[in-house]
Amino acid sequence: MSEISKRKFSFQINTQALVFIVLVALWVFLSIASPYFFNINNIRNLFSQEAIVGVLAVGQLYTIITAGIDLSVGTVAALTNVVLTLLVINGVSIPLAIIIVLLMATGFGIANGVIIYELNMPPFIVTLGTMSIAAGAALLISGGTNISGLPFAFAKFGSGIFLGMPNLFWLLIIAVVIGEIVLRFSKFGKYVYAVGSSVEAARLSGVNVRKVIYGVYTLSGFLAGVGGVMLTARLWMGVPTAGADYNLNSIAAAAIGGASLFGAQGTVIGAFLGAIVMSTIYNGTVLLNVNPFWQEIIVGALIIGTVALDQIKKRQKYTYTKK
Repeated sequence: MSEISKRKFSFQINTQALVFIVLVALWVFLSIASPYFFNINNIRNLFSQEAIVGVLAVGQLYTIITAGIDLSVGTVAALTNVVLTLLVINGVSIPLAIIIVLLMATGFGIANGVIIYELNMPPFIVTLGTMSIAAGAALLISGGTNISGLPFAFAKFGSGIFLGMPNLFWLLIIAVVIGEIVLRFSKFGKYVYAVGSSVEAARLSGVNVRKVIYGVYTLSGFLAGVGGVMLTARLWMGVPTAGADYNLNSIAAAAIGGASLFGAQGTVIGAFLGAIVMSTIYNGTVLLNVNPFWQEIIVGALIIGTVALDQIKKRQKYTYTKK
């Protein structure tokens, strides 16, 4: 391992350790401040809340590492939720309906990747556009209202427990394990970091940049679809506005977990920890009867603080390199 790679890996480990320490501190504080925090039902609820954001954050992380971003994940999840609900209540079998909506969500990801690479457009602009399209489509086909009538099987899975933890949380664990293995040990994972470090250098090194860009946005779209299916199971209905906060929260989870918004840095484990931190903040403010508007202020401050820390690190690295 080169010296630069060692420093990068060391920084990521240190960032994850810092996030873990913050998480432990939050849990200790909340366990003292509220007698309900360490209640088993509350912990399960916290992990269920985290699961959807966490799955979206895994896909988001891949795009961020390439120095991109996907602002559409939340609204694609909401559209998936609405379409899945409509398909099932109109007689389509649950397995077939899930396959259809996953293909639809993946199609959004493919479209993002194609437009970004082939037209050389900024990911922010492209995914802002698809975010608006998905949000509008969800409102249009639902008539702007919630859709009920799903079979009890959805609610049963969404609230179900396996080995003491919520079913939705286990889906997140699967996404995290596979995502981390691919990112850390596969050629594709190495190419993702390479593209984020320098597109031109990666291209000169033989990396197929087109496949990497297509790949990360396709993955993000697919996981947005998975998140939408999970959202349907959790809500037991179609809610066209349900994904409004997930766009920001998925970015925040990845950034808090150590991903650099400038690319080439981040791990799936870090995004997972970031999602737990955010869910803990949301859960804690409810238990302590804190005005819910403070949630957004705290998350915004965390994002700014994380990016500021990244900038400080970059300056220190630049100074070290010059010396």
